[in-house]
Amino acid sequence: MTANDRLSGSAPGTGLSDGHLAVLANPTAGRGRHRGLLPIVLDRLGAAGRPVELLPAATAEQARAACLSAVAEGAAALVTVGGDGTVTLGLQAVADTAVAFGPVPAGTGNDFAVSTGFPADPTAAVDVIAAAVAAGRTRPADLARMTAADGTVRWFGAVLAAGFDALVNERANRMSWPRGRGRYDLAILVELARLRPRHYTLRLDGVTQEFDGVLVAVGNCPSYGGGMRICPAADPTDGLLDVVYAGAVGRATLARIKPRVHRGTHVTHPMVHSHRARTVEISAEGIVGYADGERALPLPVTVTAVPGAVRLLR
Repeated sequence: MTANDRLSGSAPGTGLSDGHLAVLANPTAGRGRHRGLLPIVLDRLGAAGRPVELLPAATAEQARAACLSAVAEGAAALVTVGGDGTVTLGLQAVADTAVAFGPVPAGTGNDFAVSTGFPADPTAAVDVIAAAVAAGRTRPADLARMTAADGTVRWFGAVLAAGFDALVNERANRMSWPRGRGRYDLAILVELARLRPRHYTLRLDGVTQEFDGVLVAVGNCPSYGGGMRICPAADPTDGLLDVVYAGAVGRATLARIKPRVHRGTHVTHPMVHSHRARTVEISAEGIVGYADGERALPLPVTVTAVPGAVRLLR
């Protein structure tokens, strides 16, 4: 049974409260290939019988503030139109509240939406969300709550990268050339050339492990990066986090392991280890964690599974 099956069969949430629907859209998501999608979203949500408000936002910070304001002002639900980055902005506002959430997958990476049972086709996902609104139906799913050493809290839905992939993202974000996918590919090559194991301390439900490693991920859902199944057994309904890490491997071994992540078969490699816990404390020097592809918090962090922290419009 897959996580999608469990979500489909899970008990509905407490229903949809009174109020309007707030919509956050990222017009550049998916390299703009869904530019004609927003009118369809607004039309079909409006037909579900609730007032619909399109949130104005030109930057990520404005989007985050608009989502928080919509929740504070009594929105019954927040619908995001974009990829995992847009989902992440919305989750900061709706996590652990009574406000329902509907992600329309329109980005290059749509891991949270797909892993929690929404259709990969954005138009089909809109229909699912609109039907849930019309029926007043929600279903619970888990989220992961990150807490930094200074008390800063961030939520994520899919996966926290805290190893090689985080370093690649960090380097790519510092580069101004080349543009597009080429920048990420170049960052991979640079970080492979600089590869060295980092010393990690993990506390899994209070049990400490120390190791030297190069690849570390904490998953509420199985995939990140647009379908790379880094934590293939993760289930967003089980109240647990999956922790997957690779030990002190060299460049050649990492280059052999990484392609297997797409299928989730890397976990059978003898240098890859998997664990499951409710609370994960993770520490290493010089690592900034990337949650659902977005720059999150520097290590050390504590990651806690929060059962039913989001009510999905499914």
